[in-house]
Amino acid sequence: MKLQITIDGKKYEAEVEILEDEPLPHQTSFGPYTPPPAAPLTMPAPALHAQTAGGEEHLDEHKVCRSPVTGIVISVNIGPGQAVQAGDLIVVLEAMKMETNLTAARAGKVKGINVAKGDAVKVGQVVVEFE
Repeated sequence: MKLQITIDGKKYEAEVEILEDEPLPHQTSFGPYTPPPAAPLTMPAPALHAQTAGGEEHLDEHKVCRSPVTGIVISVNIGPGQAVQAGDLIVVLEAMKMETNLTAARAGKVKGINVAKGDAVKVGQVVVEFE
């Protein structure tokens, strides 16, 4: 079979042979390959340095905001003691020339801010703590 293609205004002819007897590389005698479902990716969260009575570290994830990416802090839009509502913009990060907005998950009061503009952050790092 002959095919004709045009690239940048120039016409080219190619001869193509169709081999129907050979299976395609991604097929087996059982049919096309279907990859197994992906396992969920879990990441252990680094703990805050709050001590319980027994000396064990206690972590309340409802009272922290963690960085979802490794990047640079572009802006911090809140201050200590400030009341925030769910959805309020609290920090903007830059990772791979893309900006990521961190918003408050629920209403609360800012206890502490662990980053400043220009700081580098890692995935899972606590950025803001709430009361």
